[in-house]
Amino acid sequence: MTINKKNQVQRIFDSISTRYDFLNHFLSAGIDIYWRRKALRLTKIGSKSKLLDLACGTGDFALEAEKFGVKEIIGADLSFNMLKVFHEKSESSKGKIVQTIAEVLPFKSNSFTNITVAFGVRNFFDIQSAFIEFNRVLSNKGKATVLEFRLPEKGIVKSLYLFYFHKILPAIGRLISKDNEAYTYLPESVNDFDKNINLVELFKKAGFEKVEKHSLTFGICQVTIAYK
Repeated sequence: MTINKKNQVQRIFDSISTRYDFLNHFLSAGIDIYWRRKALRLTKIGSKSKLLDLACGTGDFALEAEKFGVKEIIGADLSFNMLKVFHEKSESSKGKIVQTIAEVLPFKSNSFTNITVAFGVRNFFDIQSAFIEFNRVLSNKGKATVLEFRLPEKGIVKSLYLFYFHKILPAIGRLISKDNEAYTYLPESVNDFDKNINLVELFKKAGFEKVEKHSLTFGICQVTIAYK
């Protein structure tokens, strides 16, 4: 991702922040809620966890983690407006927020037992550099859990998915968000990510010992868990 691309991402998410939650739940028919819960179950997060939720957006992943008993949570994002919505939603929670990029984290080494990222890795400036930072700030035996869209492999599911993702989703997204670029960027970024990024390889290059993948909902979403 170039600097211009990073500025583009920041502008897009600042622009759609107040409509982001509604669009997420509406456009996914609420399945995104299940995906987050499933990812947290797979990573076995709990009351002893210290969580950094990166590309946290409006905080749905972090707030869901609270329901699993997590008491120490920091949400970090590039978009100030998304963090503002997170703050408004989490006034009664234990979550703290930090505006930062994933490639240069303002935390001491070995600070967290868990890192989570939901639908945000493809927006990173440099994924490899970010994963090296993940490894640095995670404690021994810590886990990084990435929830991300993937292109389904099977024919009819893939065809329906691509039609929805490239035709229906952008049209509805533009209508509700009033941002002509935001929901065109989404399918483009997923396509590019799916073709060019191998998360397992990047995690191992960053020093993680073991990486596992879990496919969800006919392969349209994937949970990747890397163990330090």
